[in-house]
Amino acid sequence: MVDREAPALRALIEKQEHVVTRTQALSGGLTRHALSHLLRKGGSWQPVLPGVYLTVTGTPTQVQREMAAMLYGGRYTVITGSAALRYHRMTGPESDTVDLLIPAVRKRQSVSYVMVHRTNHIPKQVMGPPPRNYALPARAAADAARWLTDLREVRAVVAGAVQNKRCTIDELAEELRAGGLRDSALLRIVLAEVSDGVRSAPEAELRVLISKAGLPMPMFNPTLYLLDGTFVAKPDAWWPDAGVAIEIDSKRWHMNPDDWEHTMDRHTELGQHSIVTLHFTPSKLRTQPAWVMSKMVNAYKSGIAKPRLPIKAVAARG
Repeated sequence: MVDREAPALRALIEKQEHVVTRTQALSGGLTRHALSHLLRKGGSWQPVLPGVYLTVTGTPTQVQREMAAMLYGGRYTVITGSAALRYHRMTGPESDTVDLLIPAVRKRQSVSYVMVHRTNHIPKQVMGPPPRNYALPARAAADAARWLTDLREVRAVVAGAVQNKRCTIDELAEELRAGGLRDSALLRIVLAEVSDGVRSAPEAELRVLISKAGLPMPMFNPTLYLLDGTFVAKPDAWWPDAGVAIEIDSKRWHMNPDDWEHTMDRHTELGQHSIVTLHFTPSKLRTQPAWVMSKMVNAYKSGIAKPRLPIKAVAARG
């Protein structure tokens, strides 16, 4: 425990989730001997990162790990990437790494679970309970996407952020512009997909299959109305010239009977207006792409041979 004569240090430790730096401990009243005693084998303090200590026994919590990373990074440090996505309760890859943005002039090395990213583009706005600083959703998502190497994971991060209204396409595009071209290839691909109305990773995979099948690109997530303004439905994809809609049905969605009934109601709503609706699962898109493409081609060719349906489509907004 911290000596009774160091109340300011005790308060600081409480504020910092029971994490403290060596400099803070010594300037707060502890002697080097006292600090060594606390850090001895079997002592009540333990090192977490170089010069950063946890002042309680046991395994540090996620919050304490992030606090330790902040203290290791120093002034103007901002947590971004997967850790920031987790703080914002956004879709992101499972990772124990804490990504830190620090000023480019700062000399800090990546160590243990901390990945240091020097940058001249330190966020001016942050979120989080002081003294923890987290990048805003758009920056956190853009950074996480840049450092991923799997296109599906990038799609999940970006589409999830937009679909859940945590940030806009324009905000992500601005982060892409400000961050430059480095490590941006997958992010640029996904932003192009999302700009077309794609709102999920399976929809992005569907978009790829439509292109491979040689079909014109449909509208993604449009809102369909009758000509008198009556709402019809909002399918995942829609070919207005063929009167064909596509719905991607998730098994997780159908685990709930009420949700399954809602899906059936949507199918009925589309069908009563002579709209042909194709239903695919994410698994079908990945394991039977040829089958999916053949069904789409046949439905599209059949649809364009018929008179155009009296349906008005409004494109999805970012």
